[in-house]
Amino acid sequence: MREPPQTDEGWYALHDFRRIDWAAWRDAPERERDRAIEEGVEYLDAHEAVADADDGASAVFAMVGHKADLLIVHLRPTLDALSTAERGFDRTALGAFTEQSTSYVSVTEVSGYVSDAYFAEDEEEVDTGLKRYIEGKLEPDIPEDQYVSFYPMSRKRGEQDNWYDLPFERRREMMEEHGEHGREFGGRVKQIVASSVGLDDWEWGVTLFSEDPTDLKDIVYEMRYDEASARYSEFGPFYVGRRFPPSDLPAFLAGESVPVGDEGHDHAHAHGEGEGHHGEGGAHHGGDHDHGDDADEDEDGIRGELEDLDIYAGKPHGEDVYATVLYSEADADALFEEVDGLRKNFDHYDTHVKTAVYDGREADRRAVVSIWETASAADTAAGFLSELPGIVSRAGEESGFGTMGMFYTIKPEHREDFVEKFDTVGGVLADMEGHHETDLMVNLEDENDTFIASQWRSKEDAMAFFRSDAFSDTVSWGRDVLADRPRHVFLA
Repeated sequence: MREPPQTDEGWYALHDFRRIDWAAWRDAPERERDRAIEEGVEYLDAHEAVADADDGASAVFAMVGHKADLLIVHLRPTLDALSTAERGFDRTALGAFTEQSTSYVSVTEVSGYVSDAYFAEDEEEVDTGLKRYIEGKLEPDIPEDQYVSFYPMSRKRGEQDNWYDLPFERRREMMEEHGEHGREFGGRVKQIVASSVGLDDWEWGVTLFSEDPTDLKDIVYEMRYDEASARYSEFGPFYVGRRFPPSDLPAFLAGESVPVGDEGHDHAHAHGEGEGHHGEGGAHHGGDHDHGDDADEDEDGIRGELEDLDIYAGKPHGEDVYATVLYSEADADALFEEVDGLRKNFDHYDTHVKTAVYDGREADRRAVVSIWETASAADTAAGFLSELPGIVSRAGEESGFGTMGMFYTIKPEHREDFVEKFDTVGGVLADMEGHHETDLMVNLEDENDTFIASQWRSKEDAMAFFRSDAFSDTVSWGRDVLADRPRHVFLA
């Protein structure tokens, strides 16, 4: 008689195994390695804090053996969120030094072997302890600083031993025996068991965690003597490693032991930075950090020129901010709802300055603006924002120079005057060489917060505008009508 047990699903899981191209890593210029480390730390920090989704968990592990160097585990409420997380890593500079040696996709579940009452939705019969147990299986935590063992497995479907030919009660009996032996390792081994039927090559993916790697060996060894395993289980390849915090990524890439621990390893020098280090969350928060270009190039570049003109170009008084801008043709309300969900996750980070949706006055599109204290954080955020509906382009793709972002907060009593002044300046811009488009966009949450998106053919063309009398007059006039100092940030 056909008796499949009922199941209830929780979070989807991705085990993303990566090999590092060590030859390419050794040969890469120091600047490229620095950028890869920074973006790698930013990515891992963001995902461990689940900045990309409403719920879930992530962790990174240093693997032992030839099968993989890194394992990044993601647990998310949806399969689409796993896809976003996976591609987000590929977008980082660190991802370019890796190849995916293998991966595994599954979804956490509980089955009818656990409790009939749970699936009968009999609240009186399901006690608090069982509820917590089931919740922990469906939405599990990833234990910190522990050894990990991952392996896929399936139930046999052979001519003599076929798990799926057995009556339900017989299967339940063997699973109860299996569970009793597993509980003998309670407190020493934690596990995440996720179903991969229809999702990957095997039927389950099993992830074990322990402070002592010999416990990982012992639990698998001893439980193989249970009938459920001895007669009816087939096992795939095993992978073993150790969890480490994202801030230890420089030490890992330098060949040091991870996690580093309180005894200390001077991995600040691991990627050639004698002065720098990855602090809280592994991200640089100083005002002297750049986009990955040489510092001298940054000082002599467009920001330096703007400072000479006393124009805020992202570095006022040592502050440094970086922004990403994406344009969308989606409905404003629907777009804002999506952005607001992401923004609540972004707010977990000290490096997040603001994220807002601005509606254009001229063009039928919205600008999603996200400002961060580090370039890599802005790029990581761009990966999440690029999944928003109706995205048509990212600033910097429309022209050789890209978007010059100008933020103005207007005193409410002068808003109409400001808009009128903008229209006047817009007329000047229309006649300027190399100017593509400029639009005054308004924050959906605050009509006095405006973002001017300006597209130019080249840096020289944009600088010509900043040197013009029209802009100088506007700056002088703006001191009386603006609520704070204007912010000018070049985004490309």
